[in-house]
Amino acid sequence: MSQCIALLGGSFDPVHHGHVALAALFAELLQPEQLRILPARPWQKSSLQASDAERIEMLELAFGGQAFNVTIDLQEIERGSATYTVETLRGLRAELGKDASIVFLMGADQLQKLDTWRDWKELFTLANLGVAARPGYELDQDKLPPGVASALAGRLATPAEVRATPHGKVCLAHTLAVDISATQVRNTLRTGADEGTDLGALVPPQVLDYIQQHNLYKS
Repeated sequence: MSQCIALLGGSFDPVHHGHVALAALFAELLQPEQLRILPARPWQKSSLQASDAERIEMLELAFGGQAFNVTIDLQEIERGSATYTVETLRGLRAELGKDASIVFLMGADQLQKLDTWRDWKELFTLANLGVAARPGYELDQDKLPPGVASALAGRLATPAEVRATPHGKVCLAHTLAVDISATQVRNTLRTGADEGTDLGALVPPQVLDYIQQHNLYKS
């Protein structure tokens, strides 16, 4: 039986409860042999506030105690330049072979702008997609850009079908009710959480300790 590898990419500036919840949800649904976390050097975000080393340390703290098998995959950072998801997936497909089920995980907010990604239609020839709903971002086809909705038609599948298929399927999960963004976390840290916001509800406690010890996101 071929293996299933789930991938969660992102800036993780900083990693927060939403990232961990998304990973845990699909770890439960897909039962992958491995879940790889891919910190990016993203082309869309030129000004990351934390350094690569700081983002990696925060990821290790956030995912270190999880019940599923997690690997922090540094290939996008080690590439040393802005990275496109399609390039990373081409490399992973070459590494893992044609039979492995590769599942690229994302939130519904990313699915809604998928048609702005480089060579986005090629993603379906390289991997499956696992997409989680977020409050305010609908997964209904009529809420998506027409091109994305058209690409998804006929691809929707159960977690078991996605696990058994190398690429081209899409699993939609409507059960993730976590609405946190890294921008929200950074803004709260900068303003001092004085509006009754509980930082512990946004960021894992060990990550919050690290942020405070290293005085990150203050300016």
